[in-house]
Amino acid sequence: MKQILIAALLLATGATQAQQTSSKTYFPPRDNWEHRTPAALGLRSDKLDAAIQFAIKNESRQSRNMDSAQWQSFGKEPYSEPVGALIDRADPSGIIIYKGYIIAEWGQPSRVDITNSVTKSFLSAVVGVAVDKGLIRSVYDTVAQYMPPVEVYHPGQPTEIITPFASAHNRQLTWDVMLRQTSDWEGTLWGKPDWADRPDSNFNAWKTRPRHAPGAVWKYNDTRVNALALAATNVWRKPLPQVLQQYIMEPIGASSTWRWMGYHNAWIVLDGQPVQSVSGGGHYGGGMYINTYDMGRFGLLTLNRGVWNGSRLLSEQWVKQSLTPTAANNGYGYMNWFLNTDHKLAAKAPVSSYIHIGNGANIIYVDPEHNLVAVVRWIESKAIGEMIGKLLEAIPEK
Repeated sequence: MKQILIAALLLATGATQAQQTSSKTYFPPRDNWEHRTPAALGLRSDKLDAAIQFAIKNESRQSRNMDSAQWQSFGKEPYSEPVGALIDRADPSGIIIYKGYIIAEWGQPSRVDITNSVTKSFLSAVVGVAVDKGLIRSVYDTVAQYMPPVEVYHPGQPTEIITPFASAHNRQLTWDVMLRQTSDWEGTLWGKPDWADRPDSNFNAWKTRPRHAPGAVWKYNDTRVNALALAATNVWRKPLPQVLQQYIMEPIGASSTWRWMGYHNAWIVLDGQPVQSVSGGGHYGGGMYINTYDMGRFGLLTLNRGVWNGSRLLSEQWVKQSLTPTAANNGYGYMNWFLNTDHKLAAKAPVSSYIHIGNGANIIYVDPEHNLVAVVRWIESKAIGEMIGKLLEAIPEK
């Protein structure tokens, strides 16, 4: 009952806030994003500067060499070798967006860097567009009914066919549980077994444990996310970066520099053509490489509940579902919408706020109550909540 009440409160609050902010939000045209001084919008410049300096001071302790950083994060896991691109990162960067205007920026916001699991929010978006267009009839349909046998692209080698949703357990899995990371999908994809991603401490259970019922247990797992990406690729019958470009990035005026990369071995034959099935994060390399401004535009889109300057790109229903707490983890909606339920993410932020989060940490903080988006890159994860609290001190109380 508590979860139902939380969900209802978040949805009602979000709808009201969307109505309040939509008429006051500026949407930047392509290649021209208007800047305003904090003082011009009634904000405290000293508090804003303090928040930014805090973010810079609390730079991630991970190496700027991404091969080393990947080893620091996942090197103790079996099968942890990277199979996708890992490019050294830049200094801490960020932008603060208030009522659509950029009021502060630091570092190298034009620099294209890996954004790790923020990629999952872009993956969720292309699945959402597929649902909105009827390519997926319902998120409560099983994925298996949309998945034919898939031919892996191995030129000059014997044909390999994979069926990622054919096992007795996987045939039960819906799009909803895949999006919520509560599927307990079983199998190996692109050389990465599901059990090898953030494995259980009990070695003997890695390959033999019983499967949890779909929806019962939440676990962050990139192999399962990659299975969702493969399923979405088959639904769209074309590469997901092309879908994202057409339906999201082009309409919001994103740059031409972002790239969504997969693994070197994640190629399939689709309608007679080789197509890369992109990854949902940078755990094994790859994922979205993107600049800070483009991340900000995506955050501004979700702030406005899927509407960009009067054009609806994601349905209201999809945004509601993305913001509905998952039964097995009430701080998580659809990937990668981390919810501030019970103020768990940021003690001083509204419960209606949420964050698209990737390792590093890379974050897009979205706060409909304050008409605020903050992109912060390469900050220590433990410092995120305090940084947001300091940021909110720049906004006078109403």
